[in-house]
Amino acid sequence: MWEGLSALPFVLTTKVLLLVHQPGGVRERALALFAGKAQRAVGLPGEVVILVTTSDELRRMNRQYRHQDKPTDVLSFEPVEGQGKIRGDIAVSAEIAAANAAELGHSTETEIKILILHGLLHLAGYDHEADGGKMHARETKLRQQLNLPSGLIERAQAAAASSRTKKPSVRSGKRGGRR
Repeated sequence: MWEGLSALPFVLTTKVLLLVHQPGGVRERALALFAGKAQRAVGLPGEVVILVTTSDELRRMNRQYRHQDKPTDVLSFEPVEGQGKIRGDIAVSAEIAAANAAELGHSTETEIKILILHGLLHLAGYDHEADGGKMHARETKLRQQLNLPSGLIERAQAAAASSRTKKPSVRSGKRGGRR
């Protein structure tokens, strides 16, 4: 676990990154430095705890807090009132990140960075399900600034568009694709 104050003079907030499940090729320090840079880019002061763990753990959290009994790639949790400088927690599934990365042709570390950015935007108050595209626009701009490939919102929109245009299979009568 990497924890503490960054030595760089322009990073003065405490960062905590907990890698409970660490896939190969993922550098803990690189993720911690990215999280600080992304947090500054988002404009989110205070402390953020980032947990990189298993899909089983994300499923448990999703069931407990969102009443959805399925694993997910990233969850964000706003702080309980009275926690001072803490801005919230982010939980990331290392397994889903690795699967997405393999499918999309980039590293697991890059995918975890995309998920961290997405979680930070939620902690900053953005909600892609209800903000009329504001989060999508902000995420797109920040991904470009932080040299990241396509984000979650773009992928979801592309998958939805793809599923609307696919024709039913002649053999099964069902639409193709996953999810």
